[in-house]
Amino acid sequence: MGIYDISVTAADGSEISMEEYRGKVVLVVNTATGCGFTPHYEPMEKMYEAYHEQGFEIIDIPCNQFAGQAPESDEEIHEFCTLKYHTQFPQMKKTDVNGEHAAPLFKYLKEQKGFEGFGKGPKALAMGAMLKTIDKDYKNNPEIKWNFTKFLVDREGNVVARFEPTADMKKVEVAVKELL
Repeated sequence: MGIYDISVTAADGSEISMEEYRGKVVLVVNTATGCGFTPHYEPMEKMYEAYHEQGFEIIDIPCNQFAGQAPESDEEIHEFCTLKYHTQFPQMKKTDVNGEHAAPLFKYLKEQKGFEGFGKGPKALAMGAMLKTIDKDYKNNPEIKWNFTKFLVDREGNVVARFEPTADMKKVEVAVKELL
């Protein structure tokens, strides 16, 4: 099974086959409106505007599994993102990314790219310290650790990178540009 065999659920409840993204560079991200990383919407939208015509897509999948940081309805989340960050990329239905009810897309992405660490710096240290209290074995499992984890998929459907929320968005952009 590959990524193009999977579907995601749009905010209106319809199913969208990942096949529709064949030949595109895709950034899949689990998001939340009340997270310290929510400002990532701004550079994500700038990348979308800059590279969409070259075949770049963002799949925004809100998730409320991390400290209840996306409690709103799909409509309220969409309104927040479009008003505050002027997002134009598609937003899917709020979905679980971990556990028994995890979306098939995230199960697949985690199989392809496991957790490799938060990197260095104050945010990385803070995330590591917080996660130790939630999951003592967090370093050794592929689960999504927090909101705004990003997976980069190339034009052939290969999952080529996983960026934790602590990753510098400039590094994400460089990786996207290299694939376009």
